[in-house]
Amino acid sequence: MAPTHVLRCCQRGLAWIPVIFIALVVCWSYYAYVVELCIFTIPSIGEKSKFVYLIFFHLSFIMFVWSYWKTIFTNPANPSKEFCLPKAEKERYEKEERPESQQEILWRAATSLPLYTRTGAGAIRYCDRCQVIKPDRCHHCSACDMCVLKMDHHCPWVNNCVGFSNYKFFILFLAYSLVYCLFIAATVLQYFIKFWTLCRRKSAENCPKNELPDTQAKFHVLFLFFVAAMFCISILSLFSYHLWLVGKNRSTIEAFRAPVFRTGSDKNGFSLGFRKNIAQVFGDQKKYWLLPVFTSQGDGLTFPTRLVTADAEQATVTLQPEPDKSAVNIPVSPLSESQNRLLNSDQHLDVLHYTVVIVVV
Repeated sequence: MAPTHVLRCCQRGLAWIPVIFIALVVCWSYYAYVVELCIFTIPSIGEKSKFVYLIFFHLSFIMFVWSYWKTIFTNPANPSKEFCLPKAEKERYEKEERPESQQEILWRAATSLPLYTRTGAGAIRYCDRCQVIKPDRCHHCSACDMCVLKMDHHCPWVNNCVGFSNYKFFILFLAYSLVYCLFIAATVLQYFIKFWTLCRRKSAENCPKNELPDTQAKFHVLFLFFVAAMFCISILSLFSYHLWLVGKNRSTIEAFRAPVFRTGSDKNGFSLGFRKNIAQVFGDQKKYWLLPVFTSQGDGLTFPTRLVTADAEQATVTLQPEPDKSAVNIPVSPLSESQNRLLNSDQHLDVLHYTVVIVVV
């Protein structure tokens, strides 16, 4: 037990190395830009540029650090107690050796739960490690050793799971880090070019106005541009990919493995249309979209789906396991309050039109 505990503590300590590395790079970039560039370099070129640069730099810096902090220290959301098996059912489940009997217990326990997704084999999604029935879009993270609601991925650069509780913060972290790197690269570029034509004279007073003195600022400015450009390229690809995921209302896991519903797998099962997909992550109030405050819709336990939304008879539908398993009918719960918020009048008109067409036919 002791070696395992020590190993676990070492793993948790080492997991902070990428975060510490990013923090050191950010601190150095602040010093290089504010002190070496704006204070020691720009005054020899122009005073007006310094104040403009510092204002926009600190705005992007504050938003970047704020969103990064929120992404790191926001705890992942976990399934609620209602998804845990009752004590008696849990004991029966652990005593059963046949998978069919275990599934029969899970099917009975899931009758009162709003579940629309299954395993690839059509069974109830259950986590033996956490001993909970997995809500829709919930997955177990081996690094955090817990089930995370709407899990997207485990990010080593934030040493945290990115899921329902902090996915908006993660998107804003990518956005503001991209703005931060782009601003640094764009404003440092002209000084980066000038440092290639350095005046080799000993003092700055004897150096022509269109050139820069050969001081230690040269190395900070050169490396600052290279680091900003390198991070900008890498972040741009990742940010673009997650914007695409938000528009499709998919997680990274769902992009690689489509969720399985009662009608089969459907990679667009949770897609409600571009605008509503955006609202799922950023909320209804646009004034909070760019702020790292939690505004995502829902509770992370239930999600409106394209199949459920379009099904006018969803309230009377029952889910059944495969024929070789126990024949236990699982009524699907009505849409929760978080789901009904997304169902506007347009969707009800679509269902009405669909019903009228069937009646006419």
